[in-house]
Amino acid sequence: MNDQVVDPEFADELITVCRTVVGDELRSVTYFTDEEVGQLYLRSDLDRTADLVGFAELERGGFRADQLYRDSQLGEYHATVRMFDNGYLARVIAGEHGVWVTTDSMSMERFEELSTALKRSLAG
Repeated sequence: MNDQVVDPEFADELITVCRTVVGDELRSVTYFTDEEVGQLYLRSDLDRTADLVGFAELERGGFRADQLYRDSQLGEYHATVRMFDNGYLARVIAGEHGVWVTTDSMSMERFEELSTALKRSLAG
């Protein structure tokens, strides 16, 4: 599945990074920019009913996160993790594009590994 917002090879790279780090807990992978949004992967046991445009509106706020959190005593901003009843959403942004990934439950260390790997891929 690829809504053609990115080159198919780049989409495959992002999906591979997520599958490698997250494994079977991976639910979905969605790529977005200020202008576009496209779901790259959706696990076969899930319905394609998420409001991607609505999610994108929320997640696009992350494009300002680097600036807003700059010089924070917390250090460099890496990712945002949101908790839901049925899983998690992790948003990673690099430059003018980002990815949000939904997962089943997993450890915070794996979210850290996922954000590092995705930033590397997004940075090119």
